[in-house]
Amino acid sequence: MSVLKNRSTLRWLVPMAAAVTVVGGGAAIGTFAANAEPALPPRSAAQLLVDLQTARLDGLSGTVVQRADLGLPPLAGLAGGDAALLTGTHTLRVWYSGPDRQRVALLDTLGERDVIRSGRDVWTWDSKANTATHRTLPESTGRAAEGALPVTPKDAAEQALAAVDPSTLVTTGRSATVAGRDAYELVLTPRDEASLVHQVRIAIDATEHVPLRFEVLADGADRPAFEVAFTQVDYRRPDADQFTFNPPPGVKVTEETADRPGSKAGPHRKDGKPGTQRPGAEDAGLRTVGTGWTTVLVARTGAADVARTPAGDAAKPGPADGPGAAQALDLLNGLPKVSGDWGSGRLFAGKLFSVLLTDDGRVLAGLVTPERLYEAARG
Repeated sequence: MSVLKNRSTLRWLVPMAAAVTVVGGGAAIGTFAANAEPALPPRSAAQLLVDLQTARLDGLSGTVVQRADLGLPPLAGLAGGDAALLTGTHTLRVWYSGPDRQRVALLDTLGERDVIRSGRDVWTWDSKANTATHRTLPESTGRAAEGALPVTPKDAAEQALAAVDPSTLVTTGRSATVAGRDAYELVLTPRDEASLVHQVRIAIDATEHVPLRFEVLADGADRPAFEVAFTQVDYRRPDADQFTFNPPPGVKVTEETADRPGSKAGPHRKDGKPGTQRPGAEDAGLRTVGTGWTTVLVARTGAADVARTPAGDAAKPGPADGPGAAQALDLLNGLPKVSGDWGSGRLFAGKLFSVLLTDDGRVLAGLVTPERLYEAARG
């Protein structure tokens, strides 16, 4: 059964692609303006790694600019949320005051979207929609949005450094000035030829040892395809009121309760009644194959919600599928057909990531060559 005739594919393809494109991008884009290289004492790659791992940051605020061009504006528009960060240029304001107090504000011409964490309380606010959501985290929790796209160089660096193992060549690059701060450059180069990532470059504050800029280059490219960097940074601890959110008058507030690990219950409404579990959560079957730079994400979309016409063809998306469902189906149907001893399906091959949609209902994606996806599909 073709994955293109399964509506759950529309729910899982884009969020999954977003996850594997943490350091992904499409066409090359311009780099942030560079200044003359500062004269800094020599420092080895091993020393810079230690600097990153032992840095102590009490507080920080600043402006971050992120640039990316995945070449997938239709899909990004369908996914919403984090996927908005996958294309174009975006400006964010960030505040940090320890692991349980953070705030990120995405600014655009039409309004502002904030995520604010203070202890176990997490607020999201959309000024354009005039809506807010409050969520209470479990007592033991990590980041408020685990698996989300990185919005600061520190977020991106942490995820990239998780891939540092014998499969990674770690070297130093040129010194730089970022957001008015002198910085060293750490360069990560995957050794596995199946990775489409050529290099990841992390500019590290020479004094505070905080990542100030994160860049990723695709094979054969000499300019970053994805970059996120501070344009202004202040290491003083932000005022406590930055992490206090009081809904403005007229804002529609939704109250949610975070599920405990392993729980299948959905969010709860203000009146205490259970909410609806996210569609497709059970049939996604998300797993990983491989490690490090060549990790492949595999999701089984299932076939429980396949809709067909009396003639046996896939039904056209209806209102419940969202306004972009037809556009997504057209895009998926336009992908080239591929086949092999693993089966058959359709393939999207980008500069930094590949996505394979098999006819038996699987979606495979990674920062890898199509051949590596085929290998994973055989398992």
